[in-house]
Amino acid sequence: MNTSQKKYLIAVIGPTAIGKTALAIQIAQHFNCEIISADSRQFFIEMAIGTAVPSAEELAAAPHNFIQNISVFEEYTVGDFERDAIAKLAELFLTNDYAVLVGGSGLYIDAILKGFDDFPDVEPDVRESLKANYELHGIEYLQQQLQLLDPVHYEKVAKENPQRLMRALEVCIGSGRPYSSFLNIKKNSRTFTPVIIGLEAGRQLMYDRINQRVDIMVEAGLIDEARELYPNKSLNALQTVGYRELFSYFDGEFTLPFALEEIKKNTRRFAKRQMTWFKRTEGAKWFDFKTPLTEIINYIEEKV
Repeated sequence: MNTSQKKYLIAVIGPTAIGKTALAIQIAQHFNCEIISADSRQFFIEMAIGTAVPSAEELAAAPHNFIQNISVFEEYTVGDFERDAIAKLAELFLTNDYAVLVGGSGLYIDAILKGFDDFPDVEPDVRESLKANYELHGIEYLQQQLQLLDPVHYEKVAKENPQRLMRALEVCIGSGRPYSSFLNIKKNSRTFTPVIIGLEAGRQLMYDRINQRVDIMVEAGLIDEARELYPNKSLNALQTVGYRELFSYFDGEFTLPFALEEIKKNTRRFAKRQMTWFKRTEGAKWFDFKTPLTEIINYIEEKV
């Protein structure tokens, strides 16, 4: 192991239900360090079951940061997370050469590892206008506008994600320049060296794990949790797989069995998108999710 005073951020990435939390805890215990969670839905206090927040035992096994730290009623952007997490890492690195970053939110992982692109501030009424048009005309309106204003980014964006489309459009409209023109221009420097561990499994095995996790969530009280949140279903934080489908059930649009199957189907689709995103991660070393811990620790120690 290198004995220099360099700082290392060990990132654990991969699709939902693959075992990232368990591995992150084991790595944190080995290096006697803390965990930074980069799961953008586990931030929210009110969304414990449907986001698979680590259990009390897991939280006690290693210090976690950014778990259930804000309310669904608060606005919290990837830029806010980058600022707060980098500040927390600076604090942790004062007394430790290691920290662990874990999560399935690719954009949030990238914001910490590489820095967040420097976008201009945009007037709030631009986003309000986009939201109104989205509600009136549907996602096709957002897709058409982005294709017109920024065909380069349109080819790369998740076209079924209205939040991503609106974010790109508000920058296009507010700045008068394509969203893509701001990408990869200015990144904040990082004082740590990343060591990136990816977890993967065969597709059918991954899908079986997802289906099983949804069943466990339902047994743990997901339906009651969603019912409590239902009056606020329009909040941005609640536009999340596992809640949206149950809101449709409460609205009478879905039967309960259909809603639960939709949750499984949409979670499987989400996992597929996660893998597409994470497989582009530069420098990541991929391991089968059943790989013995000693093999992963040996790899990390070789890198540091």
